[in-house]
Amino acid sequence: MSEGYPEGPDLQELTEFTEKCKKQLNDIFDELGWSQDYKDPEPMEQCPYDPNHKVPVRTMEKHKASCRLQKLGYTAEEQVTVMDMIQWKRNKSTQHQVILQARSAAPLMKMKGVLWQGQYSVQPVDVPQNHKRAVCDLTVADRLALYDYVVGTLNQQKESATASDDLYVDLVSKLRKDEKQNEPKSHLELMAEMRDYKRRRQSYRAKNVHITKKSYTEVIREVINVHSEELSRQWKEEEDEKDSSGSDRSRHSRWPDKRRSRSTESRHNKRYRSRERSRDRGGKKKKKRTR
Repeated sequence: MSEGYPEGPDLQELTEFTEKCKKQLNDIFDELGWSQDYKDPEPMEQCPYDPNHKVPVRTMEKHKASCRLQKLGYTAEEQVTVMDMIQWKRNKSTQHQVILQARSAAPLMKMKGVLWQGQYSVQPVDVPQNHKRAVCDLTVADRLALYDYVVGTLNQQKESATASDDLYVDLVSKLRKDEKQNEPKSHLELMAEMRDYKRRRQSYRAKNVHITKKSYTEVIREVINVHSEELSRQWKEEEDEKDSSGSDRSRHSRWPDKRRSRSTESRHNKRYRSRERSRDRGGKKKKKRTR
């Protein structure tokens, strides 16, 4: 080898050193999530809630949601458990407008059992993101007004959804059905139709169509008959009750009559006996005189 090039062992040490440095750089890139390929730097934006935060544009919405909850005082656990709210409820102005409308409809003076204007919030309140904040930041009247608003909005959405479903028509299935009806029927289909036709005729013969389909006059007549039977039954029960009560009274009234008849008989017997005795005495006196 010429004098301008290093010897073999020195070159090997240099290659080992470069490989070691390259490995360290790869570990650093992996830890930071960077790539060795040079690209244009990703555009960054400043967080509206904290000017010290600079976040990539693609993750700005997610960062804004978490940073906003953090500024409002939500802990990390509460941020995880926060449920997705309805879009209108994230709007502070809409929430305040709903509360003001309910407050204007409430009475001015305090009344028993009725929410009055003093129970509503006057100043706009931040939209609570969980139940704990809703209980702390909103009054009972505010929560009731928001609940009524949510229920009314959902009912309107349901009505519009049912109306759109009624207007929807599956044209493809309708066209296919029309095409099937226009096709010539096979021998088996014709036999099946004939069989069903004969069965329908037998069923109509067996059943009385007049009974199954009654006119309005017949229905009213049956209703009147049912009511008249019920009235006659009630009248009969009332008459039976009157007869039973009258018989009980007559039984009770017979006892004093019997007692009276017995007492009168005893009186008549006593009078008869006294008369007989007086006659016997008079006859004895006459006999003595004749002697």
